[in-house]
Amino acid sequence: MTIFDVLSMIGGLSLFMFGMNIMGEALEKKAGGKLKHFLEALSSNKFRGFLLGMAVTAVIQSSSATTVMVVGFVNSGVMSLKQAINIIMGANVGTTVTAWILSLTGIEGDGLFMQLLKPTSFTPILALIGTALHMFSKKQGKKDIGTILLGFAVLMFGMDTMSSAVKPLAELDGFRNILTMFSNPILGVVAGAVITGVIQSSSASVGILQAFAATGQVSMGAAIPIIMGQNIGTTVTALISSAGTTKNARRTAMVHFYFNLVGTAVVLCVFYGLNTIFQFPLMAMQASEFTIAVAHTAFNIICTALLLPFSGLLEKLAYMTVKGEDDEETHVEEIDERLLVTPSIALEQCRLRVCDMALLCQAAMEKSMDLLWKYDENKAKEVRIIEKRADKYEDMLGNYMVQLAARSMTEEESNESIKLLHMIGDLERISDHATNIVEVAEEMLEKKIVFSGAALKELESLCKAVHHIVGLTVESCMSSDAELALDIEPLEEVIDAIRDKTRMRHMQRVHDGACTIELGFVYSDLLVNLERVADHCSNIGGCIIEMETIGSGLHKHLRGLRDKSNQAFVKKYEAYAEEYKLAEM
Repeated sequence: MTIFDVLSMIGGLSLFMFGMNIMGEALEKKAGGKLKHFLEALSSNKFRGFLLGMAVTAVIQSSSATTVMVVGFVNSGVMSLKQAINIIMGANVGTTVTAWILSLTGIEGDGLFMQLLKPTSFTPILALIGTALHMFSKKQGKKDIGTILLGFAVLMFGMDTMSSAVKPLAELDGFRNILTMFSNPILGVVAGAVITGVIQSSSASVGILQAFAATGQVSMGAAIPIIMGQNIGTTVTALISSAGTTKNARRTAMVHFYFNLVGTAVVLCVFYGLNTIFQFPLMAMQASEFTIAVAHTAFNIICTALLLPFSGLLEKLAYMTVKGEDDEETHVEEIDERLLVTPSIALEQCRLRVCDMALLCQAAMEKSMDLLWKYDENKAKEVRIIEKRADKYEDMLGNYMVQLAARSMTEEESNESIKLLHMIGDLERISDHATNIVEVAEEMLEKKIVFSGAALKELESLCKAVHHIVGLTVESCMSSDAELALDIEPLEEVIDAIRDKTRMRHMQRVHDGACTIELGFVYSDLLVNLERVADHCSNIGGCIIEMETIGSGLHKHLRGLRDKSNQAFVKKYEAYAEEYKLAEM
């Protein structure tokens, strides 16, 4: 083997891993819209969780990426440890798809059909199509397909280059001696674990093994223990990613480790115990790309079949390893940065957290308005706590979405990210206004301020309308209902009208001496804060409409419905005006 063969092997390996990386990232991006529903499909049902893990891993071509994603879900409090275990088991089976794809490089035969199946025959065509789509297509979806095809072509070209470069190793006695050494199951498992742990990809390490199998010097007796060890080595990625996470997230990574360790130990002992008795002819067979793919899949299916019924024991083992509970100060609403590797799911988590923030701000407004009628020190304290939490939400989500913006997203996802950023700003301002209303209530208590009956009646009507608009806003946010969000704007206009009429009437009372100037200032502060809350609700409603109608024919239609000259808008405005007795003011 010459220095040029070594350089070719390094180049082939580099292209192989690069192709696998860009193809995996492009697949994640292309599948992003479907992966958004990943969480909705979660279930504590073992078989369903297993299928989910297998399907997602088969799509994104990486069990490590799936496991890191799951660790992030558990760390964010979105998924339970019990759910995570089943998905991790499915991921171990799903990752074997890559080995089957790579086994195409070992196809032999002179027939036309067999020639067409060889990657050297069709990858140049895929590369040409991928290049054309990537360079000349204006649509992001087609560009993503082009990147997938290019990644696949580079991966297969790298695999073929690497296989060709290592073929001269067949002539070296030292190489054959090393492979013979790996026939020792313990050494083989250790070698597979170390190599996979270093490159942090079981798919890549299986591909390397398949390339060496092309030399004709790798026996199944040497390949099988290496394959077993690869399953242990792939857990390194999840273990590293769990550093600094919650205890349940670390337990998730430990479950992944224990599942592969225990599975390998059990299968190793049983298989080699039986081999001692029956002397399997399989062990002396020459390994090929195809037989390695078969062994990889068989091993993972057997491990899963053995351990899936005992997932509860794996959970207990993880609890024994990572003891104790998370501190009460740990805020589960934080989104794990590990989810950034899958922007569509990270964005969905942002949206869920915005909904959590909206519920908090709704609670703050309801409590603050209650204080105007009956002051309660505990409620006032709760509003201030909520305001601080809302600030934290704004900082956390803002920083997270800035990081997310640097990732590759579709145009629709990018627009949604921008709208969510606007929404968290408006929600935080609502919590600020709730705190301002608390301060007004405290001033009224301290100075023993009592409004006249007419002023209280007008204030009650305004508070009811604000309560209504905040509820509408939160409900449309939670349900992502653009039609419901259309009701916000006419109600906001009614609130503006109530504010204007209430202010004029109160000024008249001050002028007539029925109310003091000091009372007028306090009353005016209340009106301003309540009306500003309605303004922010209107902004949020607009964002919801924009997010839910982007790319659909409804977009222009729904925007028209927000036009104040529109009959539907006018009808809704009049209904709200009647409900809140605007005509009587």
